[in-house]
Amino acid sequence: MSDWRTVRNWPRGEMLQRVARFKQLKGSDGGLPDSKLPECRRKLYAVIGFQPPETGDSPVGADASTMPAISIAEGFNLGYCRAKPGKGPLMHNHDTNETFIAMTGRWRCEWNEGAAMEYVDLEPYDVISFPVGVARRFMNVTWDEPGKEHLLMFILGGNQPQAEFTPAAMQRCEQFSREPSPRRASPAAASRRQPLSTARSAGRARSAPRRTRARRAGR
Repeated sequence: MSDWRTVRNWPRGEMLQRVARFKQLKGSDGGLPDSKLPECRRKLYAVIGFQPPETGDSPVGADASTMPAISIAEGFNLGYCRAKPGKGPLMHNHDTNETFIAMTGRWRCEWNEGAAMEYVDLEPYDVISFPVGVARRFMNVTWDEPGKEHLLMFILGGNQPQAEFTPAAMQRCEQFSREPSPRRASPAAASRRQPLSTARSAGRARSAPRRTRARRAGR
């Protein structure tokens, strides 16, 4: 391995392989256990890294992990999530640090489950960094712009980060897989099937003063 202090000239053609144009990114809306759930619909973009892990799920799903815009392995990974209000993944964990940066809109980041749940809302350019071993989820809560997609950036350490969903999240996925197809296809039914944390968050965002078991950090 060459000494990093030795300055190198880098050919333009090779450097352009490390440029990702947002307009040209190829996103994926599948490849994860919760991808088909109506409350979890989102598109994930693998921008840097995200080599498929040897075991478990890739944080961006099996599809997106095969087509990063900048395919390098240099100790970190970067991607985007695009989703409409009320949409986001179920509770999950990663084997490396995960950092979120809100790019547009407002995003709610929850951690812990049940009575221990906490959350913070991120405005554009706000940051939250989750350590290994903490269950977390995020959701677009830009309720005053219904139907409009917004963007969240996520950065994970390592070269082959893994994702693992909590037992409660997997139970929700299994419940959904057993539901009759016509009911699954119904938008009205989908809105009634929000998970508890999502439903609580939505209600809290629309009618603020009501207390729930989820506590907002910093109050």
